[in-house]
Amino acid sequence: MLLSRLVSTTDAVAATSSRLAKVAALAALLVDLDAAEIPVAVGFLVAKPRQGRIGVGWRGLATLDVDHAAEPVLTLGDVDEALSGLADAAGRGSAGTRSTALDSLARRATASEWDFVSRVIRGELRTGALEGVLVDAVAKASEQPVAVVRRAAMLSGDLGETARVALTEPAGSLEAVRLVVGRPVQPMLASTAASVGEAFTTAGGAASVEYKLDGARIQVHRDGDDVHVYTRTLADITHRVPEIVKVVRGFAAGRVILDGETLSLDEDGAPRPFQDTMARFGSEGAATIALRPWFFDILHVDGRDLLDEPLAVRLAELARVAGDTRIPGVVTDDPAEAEQFAAAALAAGHEGVMVKGLDAPYAAGRRGASWLKVKPVLTFDLVVLAVEWGSGRRTGMLSNLHLGALDPDGEFGEPGGFVMVGKTFKGLTDELLRWQTAHFPTIETHRTGYAVHVRPETVVEIAIDGVQRSTRYPGGVALRFARVKGYRSDKTAGEADTIQTLRALLR
Repeated sequence: MLLSRLVSTTDAVAATSSRLAKVAALAALLVDLDAAEIPVAVGFLVAKPRQGRIGVGWRGLATLDVDHAAEPVLTLGDVDEALSGLADAAGRGSAGTRSTALDSLARRATASEWDFVSRVIRGELRTGALEGVLVDAVAKASEQPVAVVRRAAMLSGDLGETARVALTEPAGSLEAVRLVVGRPVQPMLASTAASVGEAFTTAGGAASVEYKLDGARIQVHRDGDDVHVYTRTLADITHRVPEIVKVVRGFAAGRVILDGETLSLDEDGAPRPFQDTMARFGSEGAATIALRPWFFDILHVDGRDLLDEPLAVRLAELARVAGDTRIPGVVTDDPAEAEQFAAAALAAGHEGVMVKGLDAPYAAGRRGASWLKVKPVLTFDLVVLAVEWGSGRRTGMLSNLHLGALDPDGEFGEPGGFVMVGKTFKGLTDELLRWQTAHFPTIETHRTGYAVHVRPETVVEIAIDGVQRSTRYPGGVALRFARVKGYRSDKTAGEADTIQTLRALLR
């Protein structure tokens, strides 16, 4: 298929606010693709080419000055092959190789095609054609239930491959997609509750109340002596965490998939600051701080998938397999007991508690009301949209953050986009100021007179006292007394808290 067909489809998708129209346009495109083109097209549509990062930044694209083609001739395969060449370039002379290859690709593309390709490379294709809309489009094009497509995508971790299977393989192929030990899946996500009592009311009946750790999410797969540890973004970090591998090899299960957190402890057994855990978590060198794993869910054990089992069943299996590495918790139907346990969690130095409904299955990749986090201070994970230059002692430093909440269904704009909800420069240490002044120009998209606008991918944890109604921001809500707690390099923008969650605080 010609690239121009994909570009014209994305233009049509961007031009309409109707989700049904977006789905129809994308479905019409998908049915005309060859089997090999489907994963390529899906990767382009979500600005996540299958090659991943290809070593070309915003500045490399911005400095290109070429004459583009007058007529469209590039195919999807041509662009995919060119991106592979860019990604594979390494070693001495690789910068020149990339520059030459990028120049050649830009000359072969029309101006509109190059605009599309460069936005795919930068990861900022804002058409509303994100995963949620594409899942619906795949379902429509393949005439299969949306729930079946979504589940297969979550279990495979690859929407492009799921689309190929849905559109080209026999009926029942999607239903046959199962958990595979060694292939990570998107983790289940939690919503926020203002209090333990509110969380209990939402969960209904008895619930599991567990420590909410200020650590890093991990998913661990074991097949015999072969153990792999993945981050919440599904990156394999096994080589960084030998202490976790050793612990899991001692478990009473030969094949298992576990969900949990890891954090570092001080000499007294209390949790170290989150920054210490993340520094150790991301370290490629020799470790001076040990990480302790804590597991709160189990997805598979010895040939048996547990995703659809209620939490009560999964917790029983987890206790049998993980022993004393199971996260501290209590099962209760008494809100007073839950409050006491939450107080004990805080006294032990942890963030708060998680309240989980005992009847709920494990909803991979989804955020729902069956998992609720409760913290004494309201904190939300938001995305940095722009950063203003500081003044006074902060002159020359990037300081004031423009903060956005996720709008998954496009209630206030494009599906999967971000809605600005406030600004803050409070809570920024000198170290954070230096870091963000170095970091944000590397993901810059453009500048205005006072701010550097950036790709919406950096997640920052923000503490607030509440929200208030606002006519200034399109979501109708603004943060009250926002301050920075820290950056969350372990989280993706798709895991940010939603504008709907913030608006719910108005009630």
